[in-house]
Amino acid sequence: MKIFQSTFKWFDDRLALSRLYDHTIGHQIPFSASSWWYVFGSATLACLAIQLITGTCLALVYVPSPEYAYASIEYLDYEQMFGWYLRALHFWGSNFMVALVTIHMIQVFLFGAYKYPRELTWVVGSGLFLCVILMAFTGQSMRFDQDGYWGLEIVMSILGRFPLIGEEATHLVQGGPIIGAATLSRFFTVHVFVVPAVIISLLVIHIRLILLMGISEYPEAGKKLDPETYKDEYEDLVKKTGIRLMPEGGGKDLVFTAMIFFAIVLCAALIGPKIPNGPADPTLIHTVPRPDFYFLSLFAVFALMPPYMESFAIVYLLPLSIVILFAVPFISRGRERHWSKRPGAVITVMLVMTSLVILAWEGITSPWSPHMNAWSGVPIQPEFVVGRSPLEHVGATVVQGKQCRNCHSIAGKGGKRGPDLSGVANRLNYNQLVRQVLQGDGNMPAFGRHLGPHEVTALVSFLHTLHPENEPPSADSAPEYAPPLATDPY
Repeated sequence: MKIFQSTFKWFDDRLALSRLYDHTIGHQIPFSASSWWYVFGSATLACLAIQLITGTCLALVYVPSPEYAYASIEYLDYEQMFGWYLRALHFWGSNFMVALVTIHMIQVFLFGAYKYPRELTWVVGSGLFLCVILMAFTGQSMRFDQDGYWGLEIVMSILGRFPLIGEEATHLVQGGPIIGAATLSRFFTVHVFVVPAVIISLLVIHIRLILLMGISEYPEAGKKLDPETYKDEYEDLVKKTGIRLMPEGGGKDLVFTAMIFFAIVLCAALIGPKIPNGPADPTLIHTVPRPDFYFLSLFAVFALMPPYMESFAIVYLLPLSIVILFAVPFISRGRERHWSKRPGAVITVMLVMTSLVILAWEGITSPWSPHMNAWSGVPIQPEFVVGRSPLEHVGATVVQGKQCRNCHSIAGKGGKRGPDLSGVANRLNYNQLVRQVLQGDGNMPAFGRHLGPHEVTALVSFLHTLHPENEPPSADSAPEYAPPLATDPY
């Protein structure tokens, strides 16, 4: 014991361990704050630790490229020893983390703990909430299955609707005109490096604000908050009833955190990881993607919303809701903290949560597949189909049905990710068009495995008509016009 005491004293003299303890987990908190209602923040922190550990292990195997991302997930699931369980821990840790941080924010809102002098604590916490959501979305996208791919497509469609910055924002996020290797590399970087760094930075600030302003005491009905006297009253309360955060005040936190950890381990063992929904295929437009549970509500909103309301909701309502989230402490400035005296807060929480649950159910059951009406729903202009042959009309249908317009515009109308097709016949001859469609090139993926010979023939026949009237289409130096595909090119 003497050796232990002398060793501790040696380190304490040099590292100030006692003072560090007194000013962190040993600081005084109101006795009323040692409640089961106050355990969600610490449990969220434990989930973050699980995510960082399991995510680091997964990053050692995962390959952030369109060719190998899905294959690396399958390798983890079926070949790597306990790889499936590692993925399951990461997946369920993410689910519990999103749920817990949401419950924590609801508790803080209902208890009025965001009011003076803790406004900045709420603002930083809101930033942490959005970072957790961003972490969950980038993680879902990195599976690069049908769910992840179409989730990316939908987000790109959302970004593309913002006026003035839409096109630049889409190219910035994608790393190019289409979702490809650069996109996945950027999302991997954001998921593994950028967002965790921001979360840790905000978490340090969040904890520092909690230590400075103290943990909010349990609210009392009828006791109003007076900014002029609150700090003195809080210090008196801590002096009279204060206990140390650890070990006296943290018992319930430790018990609840252990329960959450056990639940994650159990769910990972009994249910397993999220099974990928097939490799990403941009031509399977009739797929039925389903995001992870925390995005089901937003998924259902865009699935069920009338098309004419989509742009308004994306450009105005979605950013406004984020602004309101951060502005809560500056909007709700009443002096009452107890929920029984704030019926508006209770009704708001009930309406929001009921809407989210109903929409999440609709997101599970709605028979919806992405149409991308913002771009690919734009009809081909009449001047590009009038006078065309039946085969070329079929090609125009392929352009629409296979969502070529999602990346390409025709005479300026349509997607901006790839070059405009209105003059493509002047840039590429017939055989070059066939090769471009089948094999891809540059940022364009290969569609040879996803289109039949008759579809390729019709598509290229139509594309070969897209040239100015006073300019002939590009042609080979050998045969002027290559015959249509008659056999299976594979």
